[in-house]
Amino acid sequence: MTSLWNSNLIETRETFVTHLECSMTGERVEADTLQNLSAAGYPLLVRYDLAGAARLFTREALAARPQDIWRYRELLPVRRSEDVVSLGEARTPLVALKAGPNLLVKDEARLPTGSFKARGIAMAVSMAKALGVTRIAMPTNGNAGAALAAYAARAGIEAVILCPADTPDMNVREMSAFGARVYRVNGLIDECGKIVAQGAAEGRWFELSTLREPYRVEGKKTMGLELAEQFGWDLPDIIFYPTGGGTALIGMWKAFAEMEAMGLIGSERPRMVAVQAAGCAPIVKAFEDGAEHAPRWEGAATRAAGIRVPKAIGDFLILRAVRESGGFAVAVEEEALLEATERCAREEGMLLCPEGGATLAAWEQAVAKGLVGRDERAVLFNCATGLKYPMPDRSRALDKDGPIDLTGL
Repeated sequence: MTSLWNSNLIETRETFVTHLECSMTGERVEADTLQNLSAAGYPLLVRYDLAGAARLFTREALAARPQDIWRYRELLPVRRSEDVVSLGEARTPLVALKAGPNLLVKDEARLPTGSFKARGIAMAVSMAKALGVTRIAMPTNGNAGAALAAYAARAGIEAVILCPADTPDMNVREMSAFGARVYRVNGLIDECGKIVAQGAAEGRWFELSTLREPYRVEGKKTMGLELAEQFGWDLPDIIFYPTGGGTALIGMWKAFAEMEAMGLIGSERPRMVAVQAAGCAPIVKAFEDGAEHAPRWEGAATRAAGIRVPKAIGDFLILRAVRESGGFAVAVEEEALLEATERCAREEGMLLCPEGGATLAAWEQAVAKGLVGRDERAVLFNCATGLKYPMPDRSRALDKDGPIDLTGL
């Protein structure tokens, strides 16, 4: 009889974390301690004994485990099974689109709370639980806050969430339904973040902002691990990733390096494409200018709320991954991303979120410019369900009590 319990969640498995490391200076920081940024003010990254992990983290071992993000326990930071906070983070599918012969969507809408934020938040909340945190706060454009509210409820941790006043209403209601204290702020996400950081500095809560603690990126890196498995331990030719804070792009790039060091893959990498909206494209500007950091984007505006991030603290990590991979950064116009979103629903039966629509528009734009071949193996990331975003109502009224012209329906 098959066990009803997921062995990934209950079995004792060794984890191979050795230390934390400043992403800019290389300074070593002790693991298993509560941390935000490094002393130099940059994101901390988790480092592992990869040679040790390779003994247990094999293709054969992974294939025998339940297909969720926790099958990668040797390369994740949560040491004790009792600290794992899970809502069932299953592997997400690759769905082929008719628009291209080798065009695939990694559909992250299938995760708990309907977005890829579940990956990072599950890991960060598990570590917060392990390290004794009782109250967490974060800024959000919607989906990350919804994930935090759910996982914090699961862990018995109090959540305080600040979001821009125009955050999609469904996201705000979702956060509140999970019991979080939610505040709409008359500003953008980085301005919400300043309030969260001030409260953290005063000891009112632990801050879980993007890349301001070391563990959300570890959850997001499971996207890269999954891709390798799904491609038969090969990798796609090119990845189009909707880029706001860029945690998953950074995490995937980290995962590829770790897998190569363990002998699971070779040195070839996908070209990484950072996709932004024309109304908020700081990474694109920095890429085109040859800069390592991106100045704050003033007047940020786009319906794709998840990529409306005027200033990303991990900008240099995003840009390094894009450049090292031979990729590029591209901005798509608002009309193009919305049109691609609607067309994909009508023609493909996939209701992308606007950020996912931006990646489809970017792929089409890149193909038209000759930057990408139509036959290249391309992966687009749909980071959330389109059901969370406003959609036009094109229904019509029909009076059941009057004459009905069925030929006109």
